[in-house]
Amino acid sequence: LGLSGPPGAGKSTFIECFGKMLTERKHKVSVLAVDPSSSTSGGSLLGDKTRMTELSRDMNAYIRPSPTSGTLGGVTRTTNEAILLCEGGGYDVVLVETVGVGQSEFAVADMVDMFILLLPPAGGDELQGIKRGIIEMADLVAINKADGDLIVPARRIQAEYISAMKLLRKRSKVWRPKV
Repeated sequence: LGLSGPPGAGKSTFIECFGKMLTERKHKVSVLAVDPSSSTSGGSLLGDKTRMTELSRDMNAYIRPSPTSGTLGGVTRTTNEAILLCEGGGYDVVLVETVGVGQSEFAVADMVDMFILLLPPAGGDELQGIKRGIIEMADLVAINKADGDLIVPARRIQAEYISAMKLLRKRSKVWRPKV
């Protein structure tokens, strides 16, 4: 599964919860977390692993943070090969967390079985902020953090994306993207 979304959408938190659920069901889970690299130093914080503390201690999970090192598209130059190595190593679920969302950070969509766009329920003009390119590639749009005071905004953004996705050309004859 490939996961992308804007900063603060809860990608790492979602992956930790989902990953723990999978390991409790006896799956072996690999997480390939891609972080942006500094354009000046080339370094990266690789902080996604620190936000997945429970999953990082799980013996049935493997978390590999990697810097983009200047690669565009939201992944690293070797993400596809890393997916294959994880599968070959016996991990039956591989989750790829991209650097975040933009108009063209969806290269992972061609590397995975399902591409999930994770969105927060409130953040201004959502349809303006998330452009057509990434929406067209999403197999699933998940509105995260949809509880408490955010239930109403979550339902609103869900309705907006359902309407917007009806205008897009279908990528598959058998799957209609869900929101």
